[in-house]
Amino acid sequence: IFVVLMLVTPAIPQDEDYHDFADQRDLFLGIPNTLNVLSNIPFLFVGLAGLILCHYKNYFRLCSQGELWSWTLFYAGVTAVGVGSSYYHLYPNDATLVWDRLPMTIAFTSIVAIFIIERVDDRAGTKSLAPLVIAGALSILYWSFFDDLRPYAVIQFVPCIVIPVMAIVIPPMYTHSSYWL
Repeated sequence: IFVVLMLVTPAIPQDEDYHDFADQRDLFLGIPNTLNVLSNIPFLFVGLAGLILCHYKNYFRLCSQGELWSWTLFYAGVTAVGVGSSYYHLYPNDATLVWDRLPMTIAFTSIVAIFIIERVDDRAGTKSLAPLVIAGALSILYWSFFDDLRPYAVIQFVPCIVIPVMAIVIPPMYTHSSYWL
């Protein structure tokens, strides 16, 4: 599907108006786009809390190394969103947008691996983690070099379809994962 998409659809360039925020006020300490910048700080705290709890006395009761690595990368991505997205909103342009999108992509791809681990097979999910994260990072690099969002769109939107379908169709291996839906 991806190859067909790349062959039959035109490139999707990044629209420069994307960086033109509705709220451009400097409300606090002269920080440009203050509310956009500060609204990302909770991601930093949630990500750090998740990282700590992943590694603190097995708080989440993770059963495998694959789960631990996947959740660690997910929370590392969420933590990095707090920093990268704040940086982007402070100086909105294509160069800083890379640091907004890359952490989100790490989180998206890690969640897909987590769903594969919890709903399909631990081994398959664990093996999918690195390729998924690498594919996500490559989609950001491709966009930044060729100004074409098609690979990034696939990485961002496919999980929006796959995760709900997996949550509905494939029963969880653990009773504690039914909360996903």
